[in-house]
Amino acid sequence: MAKAGTSGVKLEKSVRRLREQFHGNISVAKANVLMEKYHNHDFITSWLVKQIDELRLENEDGSQADSAVQDQQNAVKDRDIEEVATTMSLLPLTEKNLRMLDDAQKGQIAKEDCQFACKMCDHMWWRRVPARKKVSRCRKCKVKYDPVPKDKMWGKAEFHCLQCGHTFTGFAQMGTPSPCFHCGTLVFPSRILPPRQSRTERATKNPHRCSAENCYNRQGPYTPGATCVHPKTRAQNNMSIVLFPSAVHESTGSTVATCLSQGSLIEDLDNLILEDLKEEEEERDHN
Repeated sequence: MAKAGTSGVKLEKSVRRLREQFHGNISVAKANVLMEKYHNHDFITSWLVKQIDELRLENEDGSQADSAVQDQQNAVKDRDIEEVATTMSLLPLTEKNLRMLDDAQKGQIAKEDCQFACKMCDHMWWRRVPARKKVSRCRKCKVKYDPVPKDKMWGKAEFHCLQCGHTFTGFAQMGTPSPCFHCGTLVFPSRILPPRQSRTERATKNPHRCSAENCYNRQGPYTPGATCVHPKTRAQNNMSIVLFPSAVHESTGSTVATCLSQGSLIEDLDNLILEDLKEEEEERDHN
């Protein structure tokens, strides 16, 4: 692979961004042709969306579109743009496809913060991944995984007590209740906070306590089968980090190689793509 900052890497990043924007409906070859020709991801995206809209309108009412496809300043025709737009204009009008075009028009790629866990390496991490392709590679063993199911996630959790209205945070796993710090009522966590969000939470002076039998600060009755997720409890009992492992990802080969699967939650898109390219090169060298 070319060194970072060269035209080859810039082209590869742009091609991946363009293909991810349209959910892989643009072939690698065609994306390369368009990026080599125009060198502007936003320009191509805007042009394609406009052409697709005109073709859909023409197909719906049989009317002719206004002249040829234009950029915002000049009337221009491009055979490659027309071929891609024609193909995508025939896609079914599903909610997913309409959202894809709407996001493309806004220059957005839908993303989601997901938790991943490798049982073999006893390694847990968070990644911001494309909402349509939630997969991430373990940095230790290089195996690709699906996210931890939402009802099995663990970590810093958010709670809302319906008895007294108190909202608080604490370590927990989904489905395992913790006592409210105000009234003592057992409350189930509403969600697990990604690291970026949990760091913004105010520090609490209340010590952790939950209904797991092995909790280092358990008070009152315990819930059979529940396991305390607090780092102090797990360290004291020499317990594994992973509470619920991710399933190994089974690739169908029908989606774009993810450009957002690796990297911290605060890195930008270009850095994430570049990191993915470097990892692919390392894998090729290793094999």
